[in-house]
Parts: sequence; C-alpha cells; structure tokens
Amino acid sequence: MNYLSTPRLRQAYRSAGNASLPVLLFIHGNASSSVFWEEMMEQLALDYYCIAPDLRGFGDTEDLLIDATKGFGDQVTDLLELIDGLALQNIHLLGHSLGGGVMYSLLAAAPQHFRSATLINPASPYGFGGTKDIHGTPCFPDFAGSGGGIVNPDFPRLIAEGDRSSNNPQASPRVVMNAFYWKPPFTSPREEALLDGLLKEKIGADRYPGDFEPSANYPFTAPGKWGPINASSPKYLGDTVQHFIANTGHIPVLWVRGSDDQIVSDNSLFDLGTLGKMGFIPNYPGEEVYPSQPMVSQTRAVLEQRQQKTGAAFTEVVMPGTGHSPYIEQLQVFLQHFLGFLSTL
Repeated sequence: MNYLSTPRLRQAYRSAGNASLPVLLFIHGNASSSVFWEEMMEQLALDYYCIAPDLRGFGDTEDLLIDATKGFGDQVTDLLELIDGLALQNIHLLGHSLGGGVMYSLLAAAPQHFRSATLINPASPYGFGGTKDIHGTPCFPDFAGSGGGIVNPDFPRLIAEGDRSSNNPQASPRVVMNAFYWKPPFTSPREEALLDGLLKEKIGADRYPGDFEPSANYPFTAPGKWGPINASSPKYLGDTVQHFIANTGHIPVLWVRGSDDQIVSDNSLFDLGTLGKMGFIPNYPGEEVYPSQPMVSQTRAVLEQRQQKTGAAFTEVVMPGTGHSPYIEQLQVFLQHFLGFLSTL
C-alpha cells in the first residue's frame, strides 16, 4: 500500500506497473476497497501503470467525513488531487458500482484528464434509490427511498464489529458478499482478502450508512447529509447527468455488466420499490407510485442521449452467468472485452 498526502487528506492507494506506461485509474464500489482491483492490476501491470485508491470513508485512506450535500463532490476533489499529486495524464478510468456513480461526476468535472471510461455494473447516473423512470424523476419531492435510511442497519453494525462469520444470513458481511457481489455458487479464492477490504469501511451515523430523515412518503425515510450512501442520493446529484452529457463527448465509454446482477438492475433487491412489491416492506403504495428504479435502463438512456447529442460512442457488454462483479467472476473474459476496447482507441 502507498500513501500520498494531498491538500485535503492522506490517501491510500495500490499501484502496479511502471509510471512511464499508460495509466489505468480504478475506482472501487461501496463496502469494498482498492483490494478488489488487485488481481486485475497484477495482470495488466506489464503494459499499464495501475492506480487504485481507497476512497474517503473506505480502506486505509484517512478517515474524514463525506459531505453528502455536495453529491460526489468530496470524492471527485480527492481524486483530482490524487491525479495532480501523482502527475497522472491521459488516464483510462474504470469504476465499479458506487465507483461508477462517482465516475459520472468526475468525468463531468474534469474531462480533460481522461482518454476513456469503463463502467462496470455502475450505479445509475441519477443515483441510487427514489426515482421511477428513465429520466430520473423522483417518486416523491423529498427523494424518499434513497440515502442512509435504506441500509439494513445490521450490515454496518457487523462491519463495525469485524464480523467474519456466516451466522446472520441477511447481514453477515461474508454472506452478503458471496450472495450479492457475484452470482452464487461462485466464490473467490481471494475471499479473505476481499472480506478484509469490505470490513475497512468507516461506520457511523455520519459515515456508513449515514444519517437520514423521517418521511411521510413510502418507504418513510429520506436522505440525510453525511456519508457515501447519502452522497449517492438523487437529491444531491443535481445537474450531473446534464454536465456528463455536455462535457464528455470526446471520451469513449465501455459499459460492462453482469447478466444476473441483483444490486444494480431494473429490479434490484436493494431497491425499496422492489422490496415493497415483494411484500417485505409494509404500506407499499403500488407500482404506479413507487416502481423499482430502472437503474440499467437509466444508464442506457443517458449514454444514448450523450451519443445523440455529441456523437460519443459507447459499447454495452453483458457478461452471461455473472453478477455484480464480472471483473472478479470471469476476469479473463472481462479482460478480453476491456483490452479489445482499449485497442480501438
């Protein structure tokens, strides 16, 4: 692990390869860390300079708060300071899950740094939770159903306790990872190292899962102001989609997703519209009022709008038989798609 003190915080990052090589910058998702990229980085290090930071709130980076009212602004500024501090140029950017959500804001804020963008099962460009159509229309004005209140509180509690058991079938970090990060029965031979990375997420009402506000609207919780999950609320992402479309026309995009993702999907099992339909949350108002967030369809619609307005190409790849982390589940297949994409640039 390497460390760099930037103007705002001390950032931890993994690196592989020679700094003279083309740059790959990896952004991890929620409940994970840079260790999730390690196997891929080792495979690519002969031809690329690979950099994978731990985002603020995760891993070994200094534990400072995320002001969610700025959307992904804290993460974007941190990453830009890392890019400046390491003098990275002409970067190929990769982001997974929540890291994909951060990517939209990063690309929109500083497109001049990037040669390409690879989204891997990314969060919707409109954020996670509380929207009902491909345009990102909120189900309710207070964005109920997004933010810190949608997280099962047992999951962060067990992370804080360093739980490595399989005793809680709904919330043990090991169980959640193996049930949802990939498609069962796959398990990673690096399971213990990946679990280590998951357990380093910073926990608390101002960290993960973050705070929340009561709401009169289903599912009766609205976003708070702190932590990475509130930062991913559509309430705080503002004009991100419009800026992404307008500012990034020169950047080709590869979008890779697992065919059987249960976390980011049009019927996500982590979305309270889906859970309401399934009868797991009482007082569900019905699909007309609160459908499942069409996360995949929202991503496709935004990339298609960008292509229509700017001519910027994107490629969508669906990897059969994989879940939320196809780059871990079928690394060699993923690399064929990824390196094939880079070879066209």
